[in-house]
Amino acid sequence: MQQPLDPQATPARGADSRYSERLWPSPGIWVVSVGFGALLGLIPAPIDADLALWTSIVGVVVIITAMLVSTPVISLDDEWFQAGRARIRREFLAGVEALDTEDMRAARGRRLDARAYLCIRGWLPRGVKVLLRDPADPTPYWLVSSRRPDALAAALRS
Repeated sequence: MQQPLDPQATPARGADSRYSERLWPSPGIWVVSVGFGALLGLIPAPIDADLALWTSIVGVVVIITAMLVSTPVISLDDEWFQAGRARIRREFLAGVEALDTEDMRAARGRRLDARAYLCIRGWLPRGVKVLLRDPADPTPYWLVSSRRPDALAAALRS
């Protein structure tokens, strides 16, 4: 049975792309963030109602913009693997492990190596652990959140 496509974790467009995913915040985080931006209007409310309205509008716009800009992209093509701002050539990937909720919790906590690169988001309970073999880099692995860790792991293995 074929699974429906997840709009937040779809194969990347392009001839040599294999996987692409954007780690968007969950709907609850969007609601709370927009609400917080709107609440900023309470600060000048005792002074001026118009200023309070504009402060709320600016607060919402700034928070939405910050969330859009800071949302990391996970992508994989024939040559590169990118997680957030970091990228590495595929030739330096030694292995990959898809992590369920419990394994990811342990990997972020008691089993975390301080030298690891982290591209994790708290609202995504699963992810992958990508082992590296770059002799010039002391980073032993990347820990990356994903909505579809099995699909990402399969793409990294191919």
